[in-house]
Amino acid sequence: MVVDVAPTVDDLLRGKGLRSTAQRRAVLEALRGHPHSTASELEARIAAGPGAGALSRQGLYNVLEDLDGVHLVRRIEPAGSPARYELRVGDNHHHLVCRGCGRVEDVDCAVGAAPCLDPLEDKGFAIDEAEITWWGVCVDCRRKPAADPAPAESPVG
Repeated sequence: MVVDVAPTVDDLLRGKGLRSTAQRRAVLEALRGHPHSTASELEARIAAGPGAGALSRQGLYNVLEDLDGVHLVRRIEPAGSPARYELRVGDNHHHLVCRGCGRVEDVDCAVGAAPCLDPLEDKGFAIDEAEITWWGVCVDCRRKPAADPAPAESPVG
């Protein structure tokens, strides 16, 4: 007989010293299966969910800050993009970001232990983590036909 011993959302919250509130549970559930979600995406998913409770935009940001503070979620901030949140924490993974559509994909740490990249000089810091973001164009965006060039202006005569 196999017994499911995966921790519940309540267990995760209480294990980090947080009360298990409906708002915190809703945010964690909204992130399941949807890594790299923005606050707007989470807000829409929570509002559309079953038994959606009232969660203001400010309330959502407060919950995200609480969850990030105890390392139940990870906040990433790719340049030019709103902050994104994911449940994958504590494993020192990195990210690929598409310049075309903004898609974000996880990339496992090449070394397997943090930090997986060392600077040439540590400047006296005790380094324990490296956060790396690679930028490029995803396969879907590369398959799209190039945009038509703007029509040339007619010469004025």
